[in-house]
Amino acid sequence: MTYFSAQSHAREAKPAKSAAAFSALKRDIMLGVLPAGTALTELDLAAHFSCSQGTVREALLQLQEEGLVRRQGHRGTQVSECTEAEAVEMFRVRQQIECNGIVRALQMPTRTLTADLKTLFDKMLEAATAGDELELASLDRDFHRRLFQDAQLPALDPILHRCLVHNHRFKISRSTSPRDLVATAQRHALIIDAVEARNVAMASEALRHHIATIVDLGPDVFPDERQ
Repeated sequence: MTYFSAQSHAREAKPAKSAAAFSALKRDIMLGVLPAGTALTELDLAAHFSCSQGTVREALLQLQEEGLVRRQGHRGTQVSECTEAEAVEMFRVRQQIECNGIVRALQMPTRTLTADLKTLFDKMLEAATAGDELELASLDRDFHRRLFQDAQLPALDPILHRCLVHNHRFKISRSTSPRDLVATAQRHALIIDAVEARNVAMASEALRHHIATIVDLGPDVFPDERQ
């Protein structure tokens, strides 16, 4: 199966064609338009996006960094799997990174932390009201990475980002019915309240519960925390 998705018309104003290709491919992978195992050939993609194979290669490398594709030498590039086993482990890794991070962040938060989180929260509500789940997911990742930024652990940010991307892909791909996107966005309010109050215990608990209740995976990831 090769890539010719009718939904990938990322001809918007982007700084580079590789960014447009990356955004379009990522969107289709996250939505499941490009299922796991789909072959992505540089030649076909270059023709589809009217760009060079080098530009496509750059986009594929970005997708690889986020764990959305696998590049395997002579076997080429394929859309990666999105398994429950990986999702479980990534939720656990994410919770450990973020909950340790928020304790560090609130020891000496930057002046703009609360304001930045509130701005992202407002944008999440806008995306949710508009029914744009992918934009909501993107803003959600920005929210959690902004919070983690104040932990001063930059080497862990790429790991957190990859976990966030996989969490959202898994959640969206396993969806069987429409979700209340506004309620999803509003789940971040308790985290903001705790951060603004500089209450480490409340913030840590709010974040821990937030992550533990994102999606029902069947076998509980955090059996002591699910309600």
